[in-house]
Amino acid sequence: MKTEKEKMLSGELYMASDDILSNERLHARVMLKSLNDSLPDESEKRAGVLMELMGKIGKNFHIEPPFYCDYGYNIEAGDDVFFNFNCVILDVCSVKIGNRVLCGPNVQIYTGTHPIDAQSRGTLIEYAKPISIGDDVWIGGSAVICPGVTIGARSIIGAGSVVTKDVPEDVLAAGNPCRVIRKLV
Repeated sequence: MKTEKEKMLSGELYMASDDILSNERLHARVMLKSLNDSLPDESEKRAGVLMELMGKIGKNFHIEPPFYCDYGYNIEAGDDVFFNFNCVILDVCSVKIGNRVLCGPNVQIYTGTHPIDAQSRGTLIEYAKPISIGDDVWIGGSAVICPGVTIGARSIIGAGSVVTKDVPEDVLAAGNPCRVIRKLV
């Protein structure tokens, strides 16, 4: 029989109130408190917290606090990645971020979701769908990336967009729901 964590990571329905998962989220919250309360000139402290918190980060990975996530260990980011102030990554499952990705302030990345059926949802079970963001993507401020979305390399997501479906490579996409506005090449 699978543990709740194994179910969570494989995209199956699971109980987030599981003791192991609750403790792991608590650990992430403690790490985030240290990051978010750090002084602007404490770059070594911030880098250390991020190295411990995140699953994998490349060189020149930078987050402007405050930042929030569920676990941290499900986040994988490439080189030269920048998150501006007040971003959230609900990393219930895999979030893969390519190289040279820029995220404006208040960007929200959500892998977690809930059953559509009200009776099932009322049991407090949930599940997740992975998110993948390609190289050289720019996500404008206050954009929301929904569960299961893939954003293709070199694309731009306009500020305030709600991305509910995959976005191809080399496009400018914006709106609620987000849609392709034009090709970039």
